[in-house]
Amino acid sequence: MPSPSSTPAASGTADPLRVWFRIIRLHRRALNTVAAELKALGLSVPQFDLLSTLTEREGMSQQELAERLYVTKGNVSGLLDRMVEAGLVERRAIPGDRRSNALYLTPKGRDLAERGIATQQSYVHGTLGALPPQDLADLERIILAWRDLARNAEDETLAKLEG
Repeated sequence: MPSPSSTPAASGTADPLRVWFRIIRLHRRALNTVAAELKALGLSVPQFDLLSTLTEREGMSQQELAERLYVTKGNVSGLLDRMVEAGLVERRAIPGDRRSNALYLTPKGRDLAERGIATQQSYVHGTLGALPPQDLADLERIILAWRDLARNAEDETLAKLEG
């Protein structure tokens, strides 16, 4: 069996499962590196995800935040409590809704989010950004096509489970 670092066969065919594992390993390597750099800032990856999501749109509810992070409301609850205690995020009452709060970054939270975003951008530019422009364009095209196939597979699976 060829080594995992070898190139596809001369015929131009590649094993989808091997490509899948390479992507998973690449994801882990990238995540480990960025996580170590975020840790130096005092942030975990989930904390960074929460803060960076709020930089995109403040004022969302905890439920909306959980949906944007692809986790349950319960999963984000404890993390959010700790970030409020640390003075990074604040909850503000939503007029007319006594059950929900709108979430906002504090100045300290915004500063930390921006430093985390800069760290992430630096990593991405130094790795993915180092690819030749055409390779990057090809990769984006391939990923978008794969995303569409994955969405269709997800929809089909959910329809089967619900039906």
